[in-house]
Amino acid sequence: MTTTETKQTPQRGSVAPTPFRALSVAMFKGIVREKATLFFTFLFPLMFLVIFGLLLGGQGDSRLTVAVVGEGPVITALDESGVLELETVGTVAEAEAQVRGGDLPAYVTQDGDTVRVRFAASEQNTAQMVLGIVDGVVNHANVAATGQPPAFSLDAQQVEDASLEPIQYMTPGILSWAVAMGAVFGAAITLVNWRRNQVLRRLRLAPVRASTVLTSRLLVTLGVSATQFVLFVCVGLLPVFGLKLTGQWWLALPLLMLGTLSFFAVGMLAGAWCRTEETASTVGNLITLPMAFLSGAFFPLDAAPAWLQQVSLALPMRHLNDGMLAVMVRGQGVEALLVPALVLIGFTVVMGALAAKLFRWEP
Repeated sequence: MTTTETKQTPQRGSVAPTPFRALSVAMFKGIVREKATLFFTFLFPLMFLVIFGLLLGGQGDSRLTVAVVGEGPVITALDESGVLELETVGTVAEAEAQVRGGDLPAYVTQDGDTVRVRFAASEQNTAQMVLGIVDGVVNHANVAATGQPPAFSLDAQQVEDASLEPIQYMTPGILSWAVAMGAVFGAAITLVNWRRNQVLRRLRLAPVRASTVLTSRLLVTLGVSATQFVLFVCVGLLPVFGLKLTGQWWLALPLLMLGTLSFFAVGMLAGAWCRTEETASTVGNLITLPMAFLSGAFFPLDAAPAWLQQVSLALPMRHLNDGMLAVMVRGQGVEALLVPALVLIGFTVVMGALAAKLFRWEP
């Protein structure tokens, strides 16, 4: 009796997967199969974009509404100016009750040559706007009453397209926050999970270099960021939101990749320091959420104290947000990305060096 030995030989034309490719595919499948990761990476930040877009999208008429009592040349001029929305009220007492109750910020009445403006102390900022508008109309009426032509004229107009919607300014900020969450949480939690489950130890013993593990995870993170970019832009372009891409808007994508590198380095640093997934998740929230508020991702920083605006310049999300806003909304070119790109690269180098110093294979 003879025995034959069968040997398994690779099929002709087949290529064995490289460690880099195998790790990348495994990490991608891990993200796809984890429903919670998909939710917090894509749907959760997209919900903010949709909610803010729906809430602010209907604010086509942003004029302040004030009450007026009686008639007069100044009140007529206010109405013709179209700057304020005037709501006629029968009596001064009724108008004052509405202002005191917070229904309206102020009311205006004219008694002969005297124009009275009464406002609520709780609405100081709005009241100052109303006072400035009324004062301008009164001054114009005084000049007209003298019969002399005004010495100066004012020509005011916004520099952006008048059709711009709030979604123009929200999309870059919320997208920056979404990318930060995906990169920080993905890197930190994956690193902690692999260390606790001895995956890193097995990879260390296998003929796989650490750089292969790192680059494969980074490739998946960059792919997720690119997908977020496409998803956010496609949703913003829907007619209900009205996003309009201006200038060289596509330049936002390479800047977004640099931002992803920065946040990935932050996530690696958090993962190198934390010992459990719960701690990594907490640290990720402590990093990304305050950074979003301090970087103007949700609300503009124009009204923030000067010192806080200076502090925000040290945050990568601030520069990522400003850079994408410049090319996606303001129509600027590649020159607007020079400073944000340099800051993001420098931040990546510093955070990456710290992460490499704290990195450990064993729990």
